[in-house]
Amino acid sequence: MANSFSSSLAIGPDPIPREQLAAVSHSASTGTVLETIPVVQPSDLKPGEALVKLIYSGVCGSSYHQASDHWAEGKGRVPRPLIAGDEGVGTLVAINDPTSRFKIGDTVGIKFVAATCNQCTLCLAGLEMVCPQAKYTGRSVNGTFQQYSLAWTSQLTPIPPNMNLAQAAPILCAGVTVWRALKDSTASAGDWVAVPGAGGGLGSLAVQYAKYLGMRVIAVDSKAKDTFCTDELGADAFVDYAAVDYVQQIKKIADGVGVQATILCSNEPTSYVNATDYLRPTGSAMIVGLPPTGSHVPVDCRNAVLGMHTVRGCFVGTRGDVIDALDVVARGKVVPKVTVKPFSAIQETYDCMAAGTLCGRVVVDMWE
Repeated sequence: MANSFSSSLAIGPDPIPREQLAAVSHSASTGTVLETIPVVQPSDLKPGEALVKLIYSGVCGSSYHQASDHWAEGKGRVPRPLIAGDEGVGTLVAINDPTSRFKIGDTVGIKFVAATCNQCTLCLAGLEMVCPQAKYTGRSVNGTFQQYSLAWTSQLTPIPPNMNLAQAAPILCAGVTVWRALKDSTASAGDWVAVPGAGGGLGSLAVQYAKYLGMRVIAVDSKAKDTFCTDELGADAFVDYAAVDYVQQIKKIADGVGVQATILCSNEPTSYVNATDYLRPTGSAMIVGLPPTGSHVPVDCRNAVLGMHTVRGCFVGTRGDVIDALDVVARGKVVPKVTVKPFSAIQETYDCMAAGTLCGRVVVDMWE
């Protein structure tokens, strides 16, 4: 007799609790606090769904912006109460999918793209991240700031064996986003690229992935992050974004004509104002960071035409992109700069993001 979805439920040996801790935001003014909420039970899993016991979750800048209502208009609007988080790594403890390659006990990742239709023209063209039917972790469905998370098997990510799980977490959103941005840019090995916001969670990975791809990197950030960007991340040069002549400094370093690409990882609107001013001909400005609603990249049409410039938005990546980005880290070619903190430190991390003092990525231990 053929397997049926109704009889395909698999559950791990350990009992699943009825309750768990989750980091919940009821409003921007009240912050994010730990609360006890129900756990989805294995018997409630629909076909194609799984339950993951999370171990680590990265604290993504998008989670901070959502909790702070920085994107409160239009497509940025999020439901409340909000359980954010989109960089979760854990163990598969229940699954209802006889067609899936995943099995109980597998180490898996939950990324920003939670589910897609897999049938529309965009999905079939390798653009699943913009599927009209997509579900997004920490936005349209509850995120990874909870100890047990519902997941869709079609978008689960296999984590390479023996990989540092705290380092794996940031790759599921930040890492794959900058990896895809670099691959889609007009830069290649030997070219100069600039990374505004180089010291943050996105930027610190962009610098390292760019170096892995053979590019020469100009890190742009606050002066306090100079040593971190050059000594720890390996940037070839550093420019203080507060310098009056920072555009001229970037162009001077980049052979006097500008960079082939700028990977815009900052969430500060001011970082985008001059984004095309230090591009060389045929250069590309890749918008990765997500500043508040209403931020703009001013483009002088004449300069854009004569310089053959490209301005492009970069929105995470495909399942294959995530696997590729994880593989680079698993082989030790990129080492994410993570600070592991207790689960209760999410609001504290948001406050540091607001102050611009973080270096690298904070990852929370879901059980500490």
